[in-house]
Amino acid sequence: MTGAGRNGRGTRRELVENEMYDHAVRLFAERGFAGTSLQDIADAMGVTRPALYYYVRSKDELLAKLAADVAGGSAAEMAELAARTDLDAVGKLRGIARLTVSRLAHQPDRFRLLIRSEAELPPELAESYDANRRAVLRTVVEVVEEGVVAGQLRPVDARVAALAVIGMCNWVAWWFRPGRDDVDAVADQIADMALAALQRAEHRVPDGEGPAAALAMLRQDLDHLERILDV
Repeated sequence: MTGAGRNGRGTRRELVENEMYDHAVRLFAERGFAGTSLQDIADAMGVTRPALYYYVRSKDELLAKLAADVAGGSAAEMAELAARTDLDAVGKLRGIARLTVSRLAHQPDRFRLLIRSEAELPPELAESYDANRRAVLRTVVEVVEEGVVAGQLRPVDARVAALAVIGMCNWVAWWFRPGRDDVDAVADQIADMALAALQRAEHRVPDGEGPAAALAMLRQDLDHLERILDV
């Protein structure tokens, strides 16, 4: 077979698979994972069930690919970003927020599907999905802790801060509309908001007046010092 022929077959397979995944996402979202069969997907595509077996063996395999793409891809990209030595904690946190928003804005239906189908995931797939989500949280927590120790971020509970940032970004999947919202503009704004909530002000002033406000600032400084000494 010529190179052109091989490329043609490869392109056709990719097109069919993309169509199959689009229909699967829609049907899983409408009927739930348990309420959707491969025959339903085949009917939506206008092909026979045996023809569908050429591309996928089971609906578990379909959902596994979607879960790996959404959760696994995010975990790997975040870990790579957090490991960069040319970025400080603020730069890493900004990159994580922008990365998350961008991914969700481009595939919101897949993320919403997984959220709705969590209780229906097969045990092995659920375990892998949860492991990837824990990896994402762990990465963001470590970046926040890095920023706190460096004095760039306020001395906050790193886990709570990480969950807040992730939650803010994940919500994009429920309201972002392609064509109406600009991905880069939304990603920049949410990254700015996340950093504004956590960054330590260069010239701080007490939050209020009197001894209580001054003591609150001192406690923040002591928390920061304790974190540095624990490193």
